[in-house]
Amino acid sequence: MANIAPVPTRVENEPCSDDEIFSEVLRETVTLIERAGIPYVLIGGLASTGHGRARWTHDIDFLVRPEDADRTLRALQTAGYRTERPDPRWLFKAFSRDVIIDIIFRSTGEIRLDPEMLQRSVQLELFGVRARFAPPEDLLVMKVLVHDEDGTRHWHDALGLIAGNELDWEYLLRRARRAPRRVLSLLIYAHSRDLHVPNRVIRSLFNEIYGDGA
Repeated sequence: MANIAPVPTRVENEPCSDDEIFSEVLRETVTLIERAGIPYVLIGGLASTGHGRARWTHDIDFLVRPEDADRTLRALQTAGYRTERPDPRWLFKAFSRDVIIDIIFRSTGEIRLDPEMLQRSVQLELFGVRARFAPPEDLLVMKVLVHDEDGTRHWHDALGLIAGNELDWEYLLRRARRAPRRVLSLLIYAHSRDLHVPNRVIRSLFNEIYGDGA
């Protein structure tokens, strides 16, 4: 499978930065964080695009370890980025030109960048920039956790991860413990759309939630 993702198409009337500027800022931030030796993965809409569901996003989401959050912010601040600490429990922000950089260190469901996620992360090229992306299984769990009425795109991002990737189903089952009912509902819905989900995975998750005799 090629590791060069399609370039997303901008949604009409959706506010966003110029493609060239976005690409430059992405390259700059990845370079700054990597030069600082900070472990990271890209998540959010950009990671969905990297894994095959082309859609526009106007920000760049980095997931870093909690102990690296301050260091990440300082690396960008030293390079001239404007920075903020909107919620010290989970989120810092940086700004360069019209691009927003989210530094996330505790995602919904208490998901953090742990050694296994980092080990399974994948190198992909997007907008001509090579960077490290969250594994699709972890990204799927994050997406179903943040899905709500105002963020239906996350549900479709998760379906796109199933459709466009060869998932490690055993690993997904382990990571699904963060949101087992939500993951199960997604997998059943994916089945209804004729996407490939092994029966054993649905059965295993169902039994874990409701018991063998349910």
